[in-house]
Order: sequence, then C-alpha cells, then structure tokens
Amino acid sequence: MKGYLPTRLLHGQVVVGCMFFHHRMKLLDKIGREFSGYNILESGKRLVDRKPLQCSLYVTDRCNLDCAYCTEYDNSQPHPSLDDLKKWIRKIRELGTMRIALVGGEPLVHPNIVELVRYCRELGFATSLTTNGFLLTRKLLAELEDAGLQVMQISVDRMTPSPITRKSFKTILPKLDYFRDSKISLHITGVICADTLPESRAVLETGLSRGIPTEVRLVHADPLHRFRVDRGPREELERFIDSMIERKRRGEKIHTSEAILNYQRSLLRGEHVEWTCMAGYKLFFVSAQGKFWICSMVHTDKHIMDVTLDDLYANYRKKSCQEGCGVYCAVSASLLVEKPAQVLGKEIVARTKRIPSMFRRSLTPDADKATHTAIANPDGTREMNGGTNGSPSADSGVTLRKSV
Repeated sequence: MKGYLPTRLLHGQVVVGCMFFHHRMKLLDKIGREFSGYNILESGKRLVDRKPLQCSLYVTDRCNLDCAYCTEYDNSQPHPSLDDLKKWIRKIRELGTMRIALVGGEPLVHPNIVELVRYCRELGFATSLTTNGFLLTRKLLAELEDAGLQVMQISVDRMTPSPITRKSFKTILPKLDYFRDSKISLHITGVICADTLPESRAVLETGLSRGIPTEVRLVHADPLHRFRVDRGPREELERFIDSMIERKRRGEKIHTSEAILNYQRSLLRGEHVEWTCMAGYKLFFVSAQGKFWICSMVHTDKHIMDVTLDDLYANYRKKSCQEGCGVYCAVSASLLVEKPAQVLGKEIVARTKRIPSMFRRSLTPDADKATHTAIANPDGTREMNGGTNGSPSADSGVTLRKSV
C-alpha cells in the first residue's frame, strides 16, 4: 500500500535507531566518567571544612607476590576479621570521610573482599580497590561490580617479571577484556626504577593504546629515606617524566595530575617544592591491625576507634618528613586542598581534550572492536604498542611465590 513502509524495512529502521541510541548513550556515559572521578561538588565540601577526604584501609597485610621495592606486605600476619573491618569502616565514615581505598597487601586475597566493598557502598563511600590483578577472574570482577565497586587500580611494573617485581603486563593483559562492558573504571599504574625503566615506556604505551588511563610513578624511599632498589639514571627518568607531562597536556590518558608529574620532576632535580602536608588530616591510612597511620610511611600506635576530628586536624601542618616525600596520594591530596583551582583546572582542561578522540572512536566502532580483539589476543603487546618486539605472549608461565 502507498504511504506505508514494508514491515521488514520498518523493523530494520527501528533496530538501527535503537543501536544508534544505545551507541550514543554509551558515548555520553564514557564522557561523564571522564569527569566523575573528581566528583567536584562533593569533594568541594572537603576543601572548606575540617573533615577528611579519603582513607586508605589495609584490608590485609598478606600478598601473593613479593616485589623487592615494596614495604607494604607481611605474610606472617593473619587477615583482620570481617567484623573488625566493618567496625573500622563505620568509624572512618563517622569521621566524615567521603572516599575509601581498599588496599594491602593484596586485597583480593581477603576472603570477604566482595562483602567489604558492598558494605562500603552501603555506607555511602566512593569506593576503589588497588590490586596486582593476578587473582582477578571474570566472576570476581562481576561480583565486585555487583557490590558497587567504582574504581579499580591494577599495578603493573614491567611487560615481563623480574627478580625485583613480579607485576608484569603479560599476566594481566588477557584480563583487560573482562572490563569491556564493566561499569568499574579501570586504570593502570606502575613504578619506575632502574629495573623497570627499560620496559616502563612499553607499559605506558600498552595501557594508553587500549584507552586505559595509565601512569608510571617514581619509586619512593622507605620510611628511613632509603631506596630499597636502584632508582635509575636521573636524566633518563626525567625525560620519561617530561614525556608524560607533554602527553598529559595533549589530552592523553595519563592517570595522574600535571601537578604530581611536576612534583616528581622536582624530586629528580632536587628542587624544593613549597607545600603543606595534609596526610593524617584530609587523607589518612588505617592498618590491617586497626591502627591510625598518618600515611603509608608514618605510623602511629593510636587505634582508629580512638581518633577524633581534632586528632585529624592536629596533623594539618608541615612535617619534617615531607621534603622529598614519595607518598604521591598524600602529596596529591595536599596540593588539591592547597591549590584547588590550579590542580583541578588543568585536569579538567586535559580531560576535555579527550572528548574529540572519543567522538572519533564512536564513529568507527570497528576500530574499538579491533582494540578489544587485540586485548584478548595473548600476543597483543606486539601488535599494539609498537615498542615491545619480542614481548612474551600473555599465556607464558609466571613463577609466583607460594599462594597464601
């Protein structure tokens, strides 16, 4: 009949229209997630009041790896009980803390990690988890997502393992495909030292080539200001930091602020940086024994259950240990509180520059599909980053310490 479309054609148009709408909604969701991490409205409250912004909670001291530079695992310690952890989490929330980072050790070795994530979300925390990723499975990721986990940081130091660090990309690479349709925001971090430097650029390229926010940080000293591993040649380290600054300014997904990159460059140059440490105040740590820690390097014997807001505020001061500090989360929170317009302004500009490329990618979904195919391909490192000739396939064996 005239004026009517054939049923098959009409159905096809409806399907295409639905696919177009779904595709655009996914794009808008991605754009929104570029800026959601800062949660400017809520975080802004913590710039003007006396309550803490973030707490890092050690859900366990135990770890399945034994990286030589790490000072933050102890397999002689048992897991804290679920009841104790929940009690400490409630106290952390009562202090007004908005964000909680579940750390370790290796958080995924704790048998109740999913329940802990769910409990944090029920209390209203913005919740993240830092892991080496070795124990991550599709099932566990789905359970963490269902529990409400918002952000996961996977630590990757090299393309291949070494005696210094076991955290290699070849083990994690196939697992990146788990995040294809996940609501959990993923980012990748690594550590730069003499041992990892030859492969650090490949780590960065591998993450960025897959559209994953990635950063590689300078290794920091232990509590006695000693480096447990060789830091590496200053000139080469500085060139690497400079390259990340330039890429950050171009809008690439370097997962740290320009303020922290500039700070790390100043550390390398031995330059003084004027700032006031907010660790123990706007940001603090709670150990796997429930002890209140100023930061990961400065510990106290005070129990978190005995801490008051006045105790936290007393740590709002310059500290004798802050010169040369490498606890970058503490430095980042401090610079954010001290110079919010400068730090946030540059970050928002950098993230805004990502939007055109996101639109371009949205117009070529086949390219996105190819990227995910490469992720699932064990030899994807050779195909994607152009700088890892001879990289191992992802299913090559990795020798780990005995599981805990």
